Amino acid sequence: MRAAVLREFGAPLVLAEIDKPDVGPGQVVVKVEASGVNPLDTKIRAGKAAHARRTLPAVLGLDLAGVVEEIGPGVHGFAPGDEVFGMTGGVGDVQGSLAEFAAVDARLLARKPASLTAREAAALPLVVITAWEGLVDRAQIHAGQRVLIHGGAGGLGHVAVQITRASGAEAFATASPPRLEVVERLGAVPIDYTAATVDEYVAKHTGGEGFDVVFDTVGGSVLDASFTAVRTYTGHVVSALGWGTHNLAPLSFRGATYSGVFTLLPLLTGRGREHHGEIMREAAALVDVGALKPLLDPRHFTLAEVAAAHAAVESGTAQGKVVIDIG
Repeated sequence: MRAAVLREFGAPLVLAEIDKPDVGPGQVVVKVEASGVNPLDTKIRAGKAAHARRTLPAVLGLDLAGVVEEIGPGVHGFAPGDEVFGMTGGVGDVQGSLAEFAAVDARLLARKPASLTAREAAALPLVVITAWEGLVDRAQIHAGQRVLIHGGAGGLGHVAVQITRASGAEAFATASPPRLEVVERLGAVPIDYTAATVDEYVAKHTGGEGFDVVFDTVGGSVLDASFTAVRTYTGHVVSALGWGTHNLAPLSFRGATYSGVFTLLPLLTGRGREHHGEIMREAAALVDVGALKPLLDPRHFTLAEVAAAHAAVESGTAQGKVVIDIG
């Protein structure tokens, strides 16, 4: 089969012929139709993601959508011909989705919603799982709460906004001026972070009380700002990007709490993979009722154009999720 192979960190991926994977116990072989590109994919390629524990040579690609071709022993609930999607590899020693076929742990998969194309479905898994683990599993958001999402127009943020609204909570989202319209269209109250301080928008939107939940999708100084934007006593900050050194005093002085999200753990350890499949099924249900829709960059890339797809993500010019057509 054809695959884009990383032979050396920092070097371009090379289109090559490699062996098609055999199906193992608990696995299905998926004919890959589309592979979503995440910033993490570009960091792995550059050798700047030691936490992903990628060994070389490697086939990258975390997210896929495709069609089940073969079923391994012990697999129930899937059959050849099923259209599926999930976050299935690309880290550790697990083959990723930048290949024509992938042998996938069936626990990681869900059936693709019929209303989504393969491209749209491949845009969702990592960001849906990250947002779900942060907002639903950790923060346990619910109706009546005010939830602030930092970076609400981004790949993770725009999904977090939709999950927040589906929970019945009120969504607020920071964005740069050109992207405010995006978060407003998604149903969040837009906040121009360039035009107001944290204290100013906390006062305006919460009467100075603070947000019940703050979801940081940006990291760095934005995580620090989150600690000052959260409600006293009952507030909860969640971040998917806890890099760097942070002062926890503002959070402690509020008596509030913090959780981190590390979405790769089930792929790296083998533990908790069933829950990722459950989240994908929940996401499919939200899609089916019109509560979740991915934003896609309009450009199309093929397996031979992975370098250009990665460059689009690294440049920050993508207007939505970048997806590579495989099939």
